[in-house]
Amino acid sequence: MATLLLAAAGSAVGGLFGSTAAILGQAAGALAGNLIDRALFGARGTTEVGRLADLDVQTSAEGAAIPRVFGRVRIAGQVIWATRFEEESRSESVGGKGGGAKVKTFSYYANFAVGLSEGPIAHVGRVWANGKLLDLDRVAMHVHLGDEAQEPDSLILARQGESPAYRGLAYVVFERLPLDAFGNALPQLSFEVIRPVGRLERMIRAVTLIPGATEFGYATTEVTAEPWRGAVAAENRHAATAATDVGAALDELFALAPNLESVAVVVTWFGDDLRAGHCTLRPKVERDDKTTRPWSWSVAGLTRTSAGVVSAVASAPAFGGTPDDTSVVQLIEALKARGVAVTFYPFVMMDVPAGNDLPDPWGGNGQPVYPWRGRITCTPAPGRPGSPDGSAAAEAEIAALVGTAAVADHTVSGGRVTYSGPAEWTLRRMVLHYAHLCLAAGGVESFLVGSELVGLTRVRGAGRSYPFVAALRALAADVKAVLGTGTAVGYAADWS
Repeated sequence: MATLLLAAAGSAVGGLFGSTAAILGQAAGALAGNLIDRALFGARGTTEVGRLADLDVQTSAEGAAIPRVFGRVRIAGQVIWATRFEEESRSESVGGKGGGAKVKTFSYYANFAVGLSEGPIAHVGRVWANGKLLDLDRVAMHVHLGDEAQEPDSLILARQGESPAYRGLAYVVFERLPLDAFGNALPQLSFEVIRPVGRLERMIRAVTLIPGATEFGYATTEVTAEPWRGAVAAENRHAATAATDVGAALDELFALAPNLESVAVVVTWFGDDLRAGHCTLRPKVERDDKTTRPWSWSVAGLTRTSAGVVSAVASAPAFGGTPDDTSVVQLIEALKARGVAVTFYPFVMMDVPAGNDLPDPWGGNGQPVYPWRGRITCTPAPGRPGSPDGSAAAEAEIAALVGTAAVADHTVSGGRVTYSGPAEWTLRRMVLHYAHLCLAAGGVESFLVGSELVGLTRVRGAGRSYPFVAALRALAADVKAVLGTGTAVGYAADWS
């Protein structure tokens, strides 16, 4: 009321001095009146925001058929149990000094169960709410696969005092799902349901986990990058079903292959030359100018700025980077926690880009683009004119690739491996680093000292010896000394 009266009075007084003064007087009077109105009527008033008049939840149709699914399908399901919405309120004062008005904001949470399909199923993957992916890492969703021995849900049992187990029915239960993002109503939900129907999945006993070249893809902790100041980009979380990509992958893997016993973890270093006497093996990154949180990339004592950078194809990295040491330890620990045996698999990729002018030991013009590691050999290759195969010179080339890094050059402390040996990037440096990193992770069941290096195992030294084979045997003995007699140590020969 004061706003209207003083606005009129201000306009009248200002009108004595012209039309412009009348407008200014009206504005000044309105402002003063507003302050008076708030003092008289707003100081003890409370405004309620977002409160529902009805706390009931949506219902489902009685008599709806229970679907039977095969393979991977997306279904909506039926609400089979729910409580009334839980209401929470939060009050805050508004208006600044001299104010005192309060705003009470209401938030709502839903507890409900959705029947999905006839069980048993293997896995519930993605969930969509109103057509958008629901971040399952930020909600509490209990999954019941629908076997004939499943027990009642703990939330339903706590709320009801007793509950059916819904045996034979696959269903999920949401606990305190926040509804503010859905207009304080239950969203329309749909679920990715996976049910293998063949015998193959149950026969799988071992898998190899790749890509092997991924800076933080093996981390079980979410890692983010800062592409520019103030921006945040996910490094290892692109799936909404788990906290990290590897977590989502393992969840689905173990659901689809319930009899899995062993997982081989592939971790890559990069070779740069097919000539054994010139080839180095070292960790690399995708970029040397990236900032990550909560920790920075580090492998074998190298940081992002001191490691090499993989070559590029069309301005994009040709490979992912070498997995960060911390992420490797996290993955090994996660696999062991799931009760499977771990095989550690150090892997060599050849980062030899197009346009290189490196002599080809096999006789080409420049080395092939990103060649197979099985083509690393002496120069020239065995069988070619001038090859040192069968001589001490071939032994020297093999020795340069293998290196001299020793077990005593490595120290394990706090999940990290410290190296104090000769400044070399060789096969022994790579393999012994990972043997000690596996030790830091609590050990592994088996360890490979190499794979598919057929171009090296065929090189002969003086007296028809095979120097690379002898070097692998010595390296395997050193790895065994690090990891103990309980770890099987071997070499993965080329399938051909």
